[in-house]
Amino acid sequence: MEIADRHTPDRDTPDPHTPAGASLAGDPLTLSGLASDAWSLTDGTPRAVLGLAGPPGAGKSTLARALVAHLGEGAAYLPLDGFHLSNAQLARLGLTARKGSEPSFDVWGYVDLLRRVLDETVHDIYVPDYDRTLHEPVAGRHLVPPAARLVVTEGNYLACDLPGWRDAYVLMGECWYVEAPGDVRQERLVERQLAGGRDEAQARDWVATNDDPNGQLVEKSRERCHRTLTTIGMDPSSF
Repeated sequence: MEIADRHTPDRDTPDPHTPAGASLAGDPLTLSGLASDAWSLTDGTPRAVLGLAGPPGAGKSTLARALVAHLGEGAAYLPLDGFHLSNAQLARLGLTARKGSEPSFDVWGYVDLLRRVLDETVHDIYVPDYDRTLHEPVAGRHLVPPAARLVVTEGNYLACDLPGWRDAYVLMGECWYVEAPGDVRQERLVERQLAGGRDEAQARDWVATNDDPNGQLVEKSRERCHRTLTTIGMDPSSF
């Protein structure tokens, strides 16, 4: 799997407990190499958090899940999507038409969970997710077990210099920016809305009036990230 990358940090001697999938012999522009760089964040600490930021449709969740699968039991997945406000709360706040926008997330709940996964390393910690069939957040879909030394979290706004998001950002060992060409993201986002039950016109309108403005906000956070990469060319067989 070849991955375009604009920066590769220096690597130290591998931890003796490094999972087999995180061998530092990997090319940094492959999934194996990125997993090695991610695992290096655990050096000298019981547990570390890697953040993946980027605009909607860039491939953040694909990369996060691939890294966690590659690293095995030493890693766990924590998606920001689990902190979507419920439809009832969005209606109360007048945000139904802006679902997925920055204020439509429980950022402080997200920050608290990040702190907890760093502080509590001897208990199972359950992680919420978003269900695209129910169109609602659901509790306890993912698990951070005591064996997990790296938690990979992903979401649009992780690097934004805004209240709450700044607090989340400082808890991450590093935050990587995942990008994709605009036409690729547009196609993915329209397909996502079609799969969620909207027709073609509704899907394109949602992307234009919601996903696109969200992406413009997120792009302003790129310079706060430690590296920029893309999942374009990712070989599905690698995960």
